[in-house]
Amino acid sequence: MKYFISFLLILTCLLFTASSFRVADGQDWPVPDKYKKMANPVKADAASIAEGKALWAKHCQSCHGKTGLGDGSKAAQLKTEPGDFTKDAVQSQPDGSLFYKIQEGREDMPSFKKKIPEQEDIWNVINFMRTLKKK
Repeated sequence: MKYFISFLLILTCLLFTASSFRVADGQDWPVPDKYKKMANPVKADAASIAEGKALWAKHCQSCHGKTGLGDGSKAAQLKTEPGDFTKDAVQSQPDGSLFYKIQEGREDMPSFKKKIPEQEDIWNVINFMRTLKKK
């Protein structure tokens, strides 16, 4: 019986951990269709990427890390996994979905409606995020 209880505890921990990673990788974060279909109006040129990188350093890096690996200085304090933005699970999401998630936030991820009030700046962050993809 004690082995069965131990097995259940381990299984519960594994399931909880797996669900945390799905949230971090964007798999279980519903996005309204309006945003899924939204195209990025900002060209991903050097200026946009540089602006996005500066905003990333100011607002995102402490949790998501300098290169998007989810290893920022505050990452260990979070209840939810900040995710690895270099992976296909994040990089394959439409720009509009990423826009929605940045703007609205959820759980440990704060809303950036007030911190980054200019929509163009959020698009710049997304253009920078696209440079984090593993090659």
